[in-house]
Amino acid sequence: MAELDDVLVNKFTWKIPNALALVGSRDGERWNAMTTSWIMQLSMEPVLIGVGVDNTSITHELISGGGSFTVNLWSADDTRPFVKFSKPAVLERDGDTITLNGREVEAAPSGAPVFTEAIAWADCVVRQAIDFGTHTLYAGEVVALRIGDDDARAAAMSDTRMKYGGVKRH
Repeated sequence: MAELDDVLVNKFTWKIPNALALVGSRDGERWNAMTTSWIMQLSMEPVLIGVGVDNTSITHELISGGGSFTVNLWSADDTRPFVKFSKPAVLERDGDTITLNGREVEAAPSGAPVFTEAIAWADCVVRQAIDFGTHTLYAGEVVALRIGDDDARAAAMSDTRMKYGGVKRH
């Protein structure tokens, strides 16, 4: 079989329609959130959401340790937060207010952070984790949900100039 051209692989995988979200994670006092575009529903009974997470990331470490994650959908009209969460988040506390990169969060029932500004969020408890090489697929059972803005369209990768996927960049 012929070797695939990296540029062609990237062009193809970047055309796959992907939602964008902030994935919240927590293990004890360590909180984080990261931008992701690898999200999908995996099952209807039970309701399972899958997220692909880089094996070298802080989010991978926190989901593995904490056993849960949140998927925070953001409005397509405001994609600025996704750039800020492409690196580890900065946690700040001011009294009862907790922020990650300046965005207010609170603990979901599982303990993982949810964003008060999200148009919707799902709290998921990990039911299975499968290592696929560079990334782990976490299958999380939805244990809590909130819809903040029923009319807003959730952001997608196509709403930004961001690209993720294809072949690993060296």
